[in-house]
Amino acid sequence: MTRSDELAGAALRLIARDGLTGVTFRAVAAESGWSLGAVQKTFASKGELLGATLQYAQATVAHQIEGEPGRPTLRAWLVNLVMGTLPLDEFRRSACLVSIAFSDLAPFDPAVAESLRAGDAQLRHRLQMLARRAQAEGELSPNVDGEHLMRGVLAFAAGFASQLLYDPIDEHAARQIVEATMLALVPDIPQASEVSFNPDP
Repeated sequence: MTRSDELAGAALRLIARDGLTGVTFRAVAAESGWSLGAVQKTFASKGELLGATLQYAQATVAHQIEGEPGRPTLRAWLVNLVMGTLPLDEFRRSACLVSIAFSDLAPFDPAVAESLRAGDAQLRHRLQMLARRAQAEGELSPNVDGEHLMRGVLAFAAGFASQLLYDPIDEHAARQIVEATMLALVPDIPQASEVSFNPDP
């Protein structure tokens, strides 16, 4: 683990305990065991530290999603993807708080807005590729617009995560909601034998 990652991990722990106001260079130094000078040498500003913390959190959550992207099915993989973003333990909660803090700042900071926009666009592009593969393999209806589907998935994930910060439920209950939502967004395609045919009299 690099020094930057260690400091970002310390910032995440501080956010989980004290919120964003608890993140200062001095507090990160004390939490991480690095000197104040080392923190200041690594990050030129608090904004840069928080940006690295957000990237660290996102990368760590992504590594927690096991298996090949889109497997064994697109829907099952999307369930795990969304579950990884929900504040259901200390780490995911702190990651969610950092993400929300940047989203709240974006309307007033063009640089933050562009960073988030670019990140979202890249993620949607990757998800759309998985959607196209699922369509080619017969898992997803060819009538589904991949861009609209993935915007819906990400919007649901962000909204549900925000709600759980003030109205928490346990992981099992959250998974049931996520599975039901993904089933609605990525429904099973009826097999030919399941489609009834009613000719005109």
